[in-house]
Amino acid sequence: MNKFISENIKTLIYALIIALFIRSILIQPFYIPSSSMEPNLLVGDRLFVTKFSYGYSKHSFPFSPNLFKGRILYSEPERGDVVVFKTPADNRTDYIKRLIGVPGDELQYIDGNLIINNELIFTEILKKNDYVFCGSQKLNVRTYQENINNKKYNVSYSIKNSFDNSDLYIVPKDHYFFLGDNRDCSKDSRFLSDVGYVHKDNLVGKAQFLFFSSDRRKGSVFAFWKWNETLRFERFFKKIR
Repeated sequence: MNKFISENIKTLIYALIIALFIRSILIQPFYIPSSSMEPNLLVGDRLFVTKFSYGYSKHSFPFSPNLFKGRILYSEPERGDVVVFKTPADNRTDYIKRLIGVPGDELQYIDGNLIINNELIFTEILKKNDYVFCGSQKLNVRTYQENINNKKYNVSYSIKNSFDNSDLYIVPKDHYFFLGDNRDCSKDSRFLSDVGYVHKDNLVGKAQFLFFSSDRRKGSVFAFWKWNETLRFERFFKKIR
């Protein structure tokens, strides 16, 4: 009996070590709790983030232990990547946003147009009358397709309260500038006191694909008799653009 218990404890410990290794070194699941990345990521989406995409820092590991300084095996992220990072405000909270500016970039909104290094970022309007959520509020928006580094993805701007003009942002060395795809409902690098420029050591990983999605507004995922309403089957195993 004692041998049976000890063998099971060993098996459990090995399983935990393997799970910790996979979560820290390879991939980690994340849950989308807010609407800041609509229309591409919805509240209730669950996705996998690859931890090895940009190398490793202390934030690659649970509880951000001070195992080493800086970043090892570093690989530069690219404009257009969807990235999970620790917010500079507390170095603890996970945010997920789209990388728009790399070190040395100059960014500004002028008359609602995004300008990077004096070049207008190409957008194509897809829907003049669309909607996304901002918390529990429904926003009437225009949906555009934005193109950065030949990466095409959809972004939304509120019809009534669009972010038309901004100060000039100059991205410091070793830092990055992030925006939410739901441009008028996102706390991101435009808000320097809350998020601002994100240091490369704060990068956690690159969002790669969805593996599960449920609409909690329509009910609990445990109510299996309502799965046809609550589960977004069309989003299962969908690559993130």
